[in-house]
Amino acid sequence: MSRFLGQIRQLGYVVPDIEAAMDYWSRVLGVGPFFYNPRVPIVNYRYKGESFEPHNSVALANSGPVQVELIQCRNAVPSMYKDFTDAGHSGLQHVAYWTDNYDADLARLTAQGFKAVMSGEVGERGRFVYFDTHYHPGTVIELSEVAGPKGEMFRLIREASETWDGSEPVRPFPDLSKL
Repeated sequence: MSRFLGQIRQLGYVVPDIEAAMDYWSRVLGVGPFFYNPRVPIVNYRYKGESFEPHNSVALANSGPVQVELIQCRNAVPSMYKDFTDAGHSGLQHVAYWTDNYDADLARLTAQGFKAVMSGEVGERGRFVYFDTHYHPGTVIELSEVAGPKGEMFRLIREASETWDGSEPVRPFPDLSKL
């Protein structure tokens, strides 16, 4: 556990083929089920201070308490994911810490010198920010708000993994508006 941020809750992998990655993780590694969204609805997206409209596909599954996130960029919008692949990397791009106190934790990290590079929102109370923190090739830190429906979705994904029997390895994202 991090003395500063708590537990790492998510490992984020940027992959060139999300369907192949979901197949590998579920069939070979036994991690699943994956909850897949071919176009994550990100609002208020910013990269280095500018607004863009990203098209990213995302799949989420848990292995114990740690969530595995698979990400594939579907357009050329500037992002830290695109920076990662443009540098020739594939694989672990970020580790995420989850928070119920997003504003306070963001202020604390900014005061400690962390610099936000990429941010946005997924659903109500689902803000996220990625910091310019390369400690080994490509890997950065994400702070992810989980106080609202996004946190409830993450709970449902974790619970599904606890009893998963290998069937239906890929499922649609739960509807955040119904959580």
